[in-house]
Parts: sequence; structure tokens; C-alpha cells
Amino acid sequence: MDHLPLFLPAFAILFVGTLSPGPAVAFLLGLGMAQGRRAALIATLGIASGSACLNVLTMLGVGVLIQQTAWALSAVKLAGAAYLAWLALRSFRTAFSPPAALNPAQAPALGATRLFVMGALMQLTNPKAIMFWLAIAALGATAGAGPWLIFAFVAICFAISFAGHGGWALLLSGGALRRRYVRVRRWIDGTLGLVFAAFALRLATDRS
Repeated sequence: MDHLPLFLPAFAILFVGTLSPGPAVAFLLGLGMAQGRRAALIATLGIASGSACLNVLTMLGVGVLIQQTAWALSAVKLAGAAYLAWLALRSFRTAFSPPAALNPAQAPALGATRLFVMGALMQLTNPKAIMFWLAIAALGATAGAGPWLIFAFVAICFAISFAGHGGWALLLSGGALRRRYVRVRRWIDGTLGLVFAAFALRLATDRS
């Protein structure tokens, strides 16, 4: 119970970070509308797993090392920018694909493993998520905690990430939205491409 006062602010920071729109939400929007609810939820599991990895890494001090080592932080930003640029190209390609491939029901389904890996990579290369975890690590919520308490902390954080992103996945992959998506898919995918490209450019040129 001594760690509870620090756990609650950490959970609050993670909750806010999960609900705030960013690259992961844009990713789930495009995936949910094009591939459906199951695909979006599998990718959400990957996102939550990536978040758990960042959680463990920051507790091990790797996050602090990245924060204090300029080249390491730059490498993370460039990796994130490259992945977002790939997602932008993917969205643009889908936007300009032939009409026969526009219907989500006819779109080739992605495998579960690929969806999971895409979600995990999205989170692991997302500097926004890294910064949130650095903020959480600064609280020292698990300092001096035993292994079972640390395990509980990681498990609860995983659940928060999955629930938050899962909520976005369910919202953005509903049947009504998917039916509308068929009609306006070009505009949505084109906009998502611009969003991903903007995020990639911002990361690639950020010197902070």
C-alpha cells in the first residue's frame, strides 16, 4: 500500500496518454475501417505489448539512458519517423488503388502475426509513448517494490493500454463507420497519409 500514492498518478498519466489522439489512434482508424474490428483489436494487443516493453525498459533505466544520450534519442526518433513514413506511403497507395479493392470486405486480410507486430512496432517507435513512460518513470512508482508488486504494476499498465486503445479500435471499426468508409475511403486514407507524413516530418526534424 505504500506504493499506491505513486501508482495512481502513474496510471493517470498512462490513461491520458492512451486516450489522447496520436499516431497509434490514426493507425487504428485506418486499420479498423479497412480490415474491421478483429484486425484492430489484434493490433491493439500489439500496441499494449509494446507499451509493456517500454514500461519494463524505463524501469530498467534504458529510458533514462535514451533521454540523456542525444544519439540514442535521435535514433529512436528517426526509427519512428521511418515507420510513420511507411504507414503514410501505405495509406496513399490504398487511397489511389483501383475501386474494386476499396471495399473493406474485399480487401485482403492481414495475418494476426503481422497485425500484432505492426501494433507493437507502432508503440515501440512512438516517441510520444516513450516520453509518457519517461514521465511515469520519473515518479519512481516502483522504486523499492518487490517482484510481485512490479508484476502487478506492469499488468495493470498493460490492461490500461489495451482498454484505452481497444476503446478506440471498437469505436473506429463500427459497422456504420465502415459503411461510410466505403463511400469516402479515398478521402480518409488520403488524410491519414497526410497525418502520418506530418508526424514523420515532425519527428525527423525535431531537435528537442
